[in-house]
Amino acid sequence: MKNIATIILAAGEGTRMKSSLPKVLHNICGKPMLEYLIDNVNSIGMNKVFVIVGHKAGLVKKQISGIKCITQSELLGTGDAVTRARSALLKDNKISNILILYGDTPLLSQETIKKLIEKHVSASAGATLLTAQLKNPTGYGRVIRSPGNKIVKIVEELDASIYEKVVEEINVGVYCFNKRALFYGLEKIKPNNKKEEYYLTDTIEVLTKANISVESVSTNDPEEFLGVNTRAELGKAESVMKKRILNKIMDAGVTVIDPNNTYIEQGAGIGKDTVIYPYTFIENDVKIGSNCSIGPFARLRPGTIVGDNVGIGNFVEIVRSSIGRETKIRHQCYIGDTIIGKNVNIGAGTIVANYDGKEKHKTIIEDNAFIGTGTILIAPVKVGRGAITGAGSVVTRNKNVPAGKTVVGIPARVVDKNRKK
Repeated sequence: MKNIATIILAAGEGTRMKSSLPKVLHNICGKPMLEYLIDNVNSIGMNKVFVIVGHKAGLVKKQISGIKCITQSELLGTGDAVTRARSALLKDNKISNILILYGDTPLLSQETIKKLIEKHVSASAGATLLTAQLKNPTGYGRVIRSPGNKIVKIVEELDASIYEKVVEEINVGVYCFNKRALFYGLEKIKPNNKKEEYYLTDTIEVLTKANISVESVSTNDPEEFLGVNTRAELGKAESVMKKRILNKIMDAGVTVIDPNNTYIEQGAGIGKDTVIYPYTFIENDVKIGSNCSIGPFARLRPGTIVGDNVGIGNFVEIVRSSIGRETKIRHQCYIGDTIIGKNVNIGAGTIVANYDGKEKHKTIIEDNAFIGTGTILIAPVKVGRGAITGAGSVVTRNKNVPAGKTVVGIPARVVDKNRKK
């Protein structure tokens, strides 16, 4: 795969999304759709990635810093977009083939990409494209074949004749080209279509007329080639990705009581024999150990690390915090920017007040501490090992609770157990 570069087309405005955010930066299960494609090709060993940017290019570049971005200053079509990468690709003699993807197809799988590339390489083709059969192909370009079943061309919907529109084989929009064949084809295409744009798909007819072989690979999974152009399609892609994530987690030994009412984002990690109860939200960059109980109605936000055998109950929100093993946080709590040790009890209604209106501060709760019901901990503050806070205590900032001591009241003060009544 090292001699194959990837071009991802991400320059479009996405007007049907009706958004100030570039289409490819909209999140699906907590991750921008463009990043799914980048991660997929990187995972199969393809590290030469070029992203063609245009509309609000600065936002896209910022999101995928470290990836080579090439700007298409005028949106003159997909063929023109690929041409923007010509000089960078031609001067790299190690690149012999080019994979081309659309940035709004985040559901495309690694397996399909690998299958397409393997067919392309084994056939020594000038181009290989991904196709599918649809009973209702409206909106897709049609793959036109000769009587001998050879691909002749791709016709876009707007330019298709009545006879071509009845063709059920569609162009999915995933291609692998021989580098020389690609740029030969791009030099020959013209904007002779209703949109007056340079279509990448027109290169296929150029190649077949020059007797350069064009191959295809088919997919039977319509979810894979769902293009996200509207908010409704974004919602559909979210549903598909959510199901994939949950299936992967359950296959790894996690029990999800009600998958239809559980939300887990891409990038969350959960250990085996953990049980997730309904209406739980687990966002990206959350790590949960084994044999835990999470939910119902819990929300774990990015930067949360949960140890083994932890119980997190209903209406608990945790963010940027570490929870030690055997700790219990059962009811109606907010834990933010906190390091909690092992075997700690966090009573119902506990609030860590981590934000002072200007900055967020850290709280530390050491091993075996017992935080009483309704305690408020105003950060920065530390509760020592084995310390206890009485119900309703307010531990003010920098008033650390010594190890083994008990505090009560507002503001919380150490109980003098030797004081006579």
